[in-house]
Amino acid sequence: MSLFVIAECLAAPGREDRLRTALEAMIEPSMGEPGCLAYRPYADPNRPARMVIVEEWTDAAALAEHFTTAHFGHVREVLDLVLAEPMTIRRLTEVPDVATGPVGVSAPEDH
Repeated sequence: MSLFVIAECLAAPGREDRLRTALEAMIEPSMGEPGCLAYRPYADPNRPARMVIVEEWTDAAALAEHFTTAHFGHVREVLDLVLAEPMTIRRLTEVPDVATGPVGVSAPEDH
């Protein structure tokens, strides 16, 4: 089951371009890592200082390995200089299919 990561960043005033450049530089090396299925930064059109990275990894071990790479170490150093607040990272997994339907909804009964 894939592991999805949503990382939210807020650039300090005047550091928006540096944040964008740093996150875009992470795409190619991250996508080259075993276990990386997707890695894409997005900008908030209403607040240019806010960027979100959406990632998909094969599992938690692949993500843990990502955190040990040289390119992640470099971006962490850059983020320490350009962020207005600590980055927020959310780890998510898919909700498994349930044969009876969505949670809290009963399957229709045959009469």
